[in-house]
Amino acid sequence: MPILFITTGIAIAFNAPQVYQHSFDKYNIEQVTGIKNSELTKAGYQLIDYFNSSDELIDITVIKDGKPFTLFNEREILHLKDVKTLVILNYALLVFSGIYILSYSAITLALAPSYRRKILHQLILGSLLTLMIIAVIGVLALMDFNWLFRQFHLISFANDLWLLDPATDYLIMMFPGGFWLDAAIIVAGLAAGLAVLAGVSASLAPFLVKRFKSNQVDTQ
Repeated sequence: MPILFITTGIAIAFNAPQVYQHSFDKYNIEQVTGIKNSELTKAGYQLIDYFNSSDELIDITVIKDGKPFTLFNEREILHLKDVKTLVILNYALLVFSGIYILSYSAITLALAPSYRRKILHQLILGSLLTLMIIAVIGVLALMDFNWLFRQFHLISFANDLWLLDPATDYLIMMFPGGFWLDAAIIVAGLAAGLAVLAGVSASLAPFLVKRFKSNQVDTQ
């Protein structure tokens, strides 16, 4: 369940243009890059399209100073290729964990209907575990987000293409460190919200079923 909720939060954040636009507005990216906000918005949509396409490499051209401008250099393009691999892995984990949870629940109920309460109990525990993981990561992020962010890159990437220059590389200009902290908070909030929803639903399910059956008896 923690895998399902966290990967769902990541997938939503990566595909939400509002998250990208929030960074552009909050960190004055138009002023930093010299690229108009409307062009930055278009670039954000193209990034989302790229992460969900079969294209191996990305190629984004924007208008800067009235002329066509190739947004990313070779190093940035190759890094985005690596990022796309992680995005695809996230999708795979999301689908696998969702199928596993549904299959486990369905098979268990089919073979042992009396285990209904046990499954609800496991759902509650899974939700609590998710909240605990988010809390631990949150504490680490508050202590030193830059260190945590660096460790993530060292673990996730087999090269140093992610080491970009904020003075010359537009990828890091568009998405500075503050953006990633904001994105992490959004992902944590989404995952926590899903965990709370699942946990509360599982907790209320026996009461709701009992009340429904009681109403049926009264009606009859």
